[in-house]
Amino acid sequence: MTDVVIRALDTSDAAVFDTLPDPLGAREGHRLTRHRPEWKRVALRDGRVVARGAWWGGPDDSEPSNVNWFDVAEGEEEAGAALLRSAPWQVELELNLPAGWRDDPALRTAAETRATAAHKAGYELLVERLLYRWTPGCGLPERPGRLEFRAEPDDAVFFDALRRIHSATLDAHALKAIEQGGLDRAAQEELDFFHWCPSPREWWQVAYTPQGDLAGIHIPAHNPTGPCIGFIGVLPDQRGHGYAYDLLAECTHFLVEQGAEFVAAATDRGNFPMAANFAKAGYPVVKERLNFDPAR
Repeated sequence: MTDVVIRALDTSDAAVFDTLPDPLGAREGHRLTRHRPEWKRVALRDGRVVARGAWWGGPDDSEPSNVNWFDVAEGEEEAGAALLRSAPWQVELELNLPAGWRDDPALRTAAETRATAAHKAGYELLVERLLYRWTPGCGLPERPGRLEFRAEPDDAVFFDALRRIHSATLDAHALKAIEQGGLDRAAQEELDFFHWCPSPREWWQVAYTPQGDLAGIHIPAHNPTGPCIGFIGVLPDQRGHGYAYDLLAECTHFLVEQGAEFVAAATDRGNFPMAANFAKAGYPVVKERLNFDPAR
C-alpha cells in the first residue's frame, strides 16, 4: 500500500474534494453552508481521495471554529486520522449523521469509520446532539401566555442569567466551559456566540413571571446558514413549571414574525427535558451529530 499524501486545496483544485462518495448525505446537508476552498483538505492514496475534511468558520472569522464535514473511505481510518492531525487548526469536529443512523447498517458503518479515524487522531467524543428543523408545515407551537417577554439592552443581565442557568445544567459544552474556567467562562462563551451571530442584538429577550420574577431568557438568532434557536434557558429557581416550552414557543413565533421560513435548533441527546419540549413544539429531528474534542 502506498503512502498517503495530505493536500490542502484552493480555488484552482477545490473540485477534488467532491470525488469521494457521500453515503451520509453531507453535500445536501451543507447546501446552505459556505466552505472556503483554502480550509478544505484531502488525503490521497495512489492519486485517489480516501479522506476529506472541510473546516468552517463565520464569514468574518480569521480561523475556522470547527470541522463540520469529514469523510473517510472504508478501511482508510489511518488516512483520516493523518488528515486531522496534519491540519493547522485543532478545533472541534462535528459528524453530522442522518436521523436514526444506528438502525441502518450502511450508515452505521460509515459513521463508525469516521469516528474511528477521529479517535486515532486523538479526538474524544464530547456529546451526541439532536438537530431539529421547524418548517411552517409543522404548525406554530401554541403560546401559553404565562410569561411576559421583553427586550433587554444590558448584557450584564444576560450574563448574570447565564451564570445562574449554567449553575445547574445538562449541556455538555457548558459543563466543559465550567470545568475549564468556571461559570464566568461558560456565561461569556454563550454571550460571545450570541454576539457572533449576524442577527440583531435587539432580538434577545428576557421572560418574567406575572409576579415580576425573572424566569429565563431566549435568543432568537440567525447563524450564517439561517434562522435558529440561539438559546433557551430557565433559571434554576423557576424550573418545574414547564417554562422552557414557553420560551421555545415564543422564540419560534418571534423568528417567524421576522420572516423565517424554517428554524434550526439543537440539543444534547441526554437533555431529555429539552428534547421533550422540542417534540411538544412540533420540531422534528432531522439529523444527529457527534461532537468530538481535539487532543489537548
